[in-house]
Amino acid sequence: MSRYRRSLVLAAAAAVLALSGMPAQAADIPPPDTVVTSPNVTHVLNVPKPAPIAATINTDIAFQGDYAYVGNYGGFSIYDISNPRKATPVSSVVCPGAQMDVSVYGDLLFTAVDSSRNDDSCSSTAQSASIKESWEGVRIFDISDKTNPRYIKSVETNCGSHTLTLVPGKGRDRLRNVYIYVSSYLPADNFPDCAPPHDKISIIKVPLRNPAAAAVASTPVVFPDGGNETQPGLLLPTTGCHDITTYAEKDIAAGACMGDGVLFDISDRLNPKVTARTTDPNFAFWHSATFSNDARKVVFTDELGGGGAATCNEATGPNRGADAIYEIVKGQLVFKSYFKISRYQADSENCVAHNGSLIPVKGRDIMVQAWYMGGVSIWDFTDAARPREIGYFDRGPRADGSGGGIWSAYYYNGYIYGADFHQGLDVIKINDPLTDSARFVRTDRLNTQTQESYRGRGHGHG
Repeated sequence: MSRYRRSLVLAAAAAVLALSGMPAQAADIPPPDTVVTSPNVTHVLNVPKPAPIAATINTDIAFQGDYAYVGNYGGFSIYDISNPRKATPVSSVVCPGAQMDVSVYGDLLFTAVDSSRNDDSCSSTAQSASIKESWEGVRIFDISDKTNPRYIKSVETNCGSHTLTLVPGKGRDRLRNVYIYVSSYLPADNFPDCAPPHDKISIIKVPLRNPAAAAVASTPVVFPDGGNETQPGLLLPTTGCHDITTYAEKDIAAGACMGDGVLFDISDRLNPKVTARTTDPNFAFWHSATFSNDARKVVFTDELGGGGAATCNEATGPNRGADAIYEIVKGQLVFKSYFKISRYQADSENCVAHNGSLIPVKGRDIMVQAWYMGGVSIWDFTDAARPREIGYFDRGPRADGSGGGIWSAYYYNGYIYGADFHQGLDVIKINDPLTDSARFVRTDRLNTQTQESYRGRGHGHG
């Protein structure tokens, strides 16, 4: 994903299209500005972006209790989802700074800022990273009052914070601290706080009893000998990571690091160790990762074209701009297959594998995933060599030919929530024998890059 993303535009309406078992042809592309779904998927609700941040694009989502926290280049919004069919905005905070990845823990909301600013305030303006006094990094908000979040702390990090991942402490430390793994990239010789080489991540330690004391506690180098920098077709050479997904219960993490896929041992939260590393000549940009619930598989996404290109068309083919499914065998990554939506999108539609999460179905590996203007795909990778789509939500191309789409799509307590660049928050439901048992699994928190296990019926971890 490019560090400074162009603004894209999208509009929508409602309709239904039958799911076909065959790959769609160009003639099957939905009419402009029209919602289509598979028969087992329902578009429950669309909530437009609140006025204070309507002019900027939606990004990531975090959940806690009856609330969804939706990041936006202009700040973030809090939604009451106690009744998903009547989800409503509670408040919006205007606090610009791309790209506003979000994670929540207790009364704290963490937001990522990867846009060099003249200071750390919510009234800041863009300022070149070549100026030493410029700021970018992580902002921390107190969200105990959902109607009036309070900005309490900023932490500057090298090269800013393109994404962030919350990691709970281990053992007794879990009650005292949380850790934020900060991924960032695009160094330059003229950036005083972001000079190459930048083959590291930043780790912020946050004392839970005194979050205002949060500070960078370590900056471990992921690639001491340099990452994948010369492979033909890379969007960008490896300089740090784009995103990291942790599975704290199992002391592991998966890093999507631009040109590399990485596994970490995170038993020492401040000193993660690389245990496996792989590259793929078919991948242009290792973007994000998702473990299976049993942590025997990991799905990596390839953000071909940086999210701004039409890569879900016949010309691009089924194996580029896709997911790659790996099995973890004796601690190493073993490639099994690719998965990509087979519904061709128009050449005007930016479409690529993007952010998603597991649907908690015991004994199966099922994922919901955003594909920008490819919409939302629900797919099964229980058989790692033969993944298949089982449902979808999609919008037709924008009538004026511009782009947009769904940035993140996550399953939370019975519903799928999609953060659309411009349309706002979509609430979606799947009714299918393969996924119906997920309704028995409940959790009270979901930060998708902070995976927690689910255990069949009853309460999940949270």
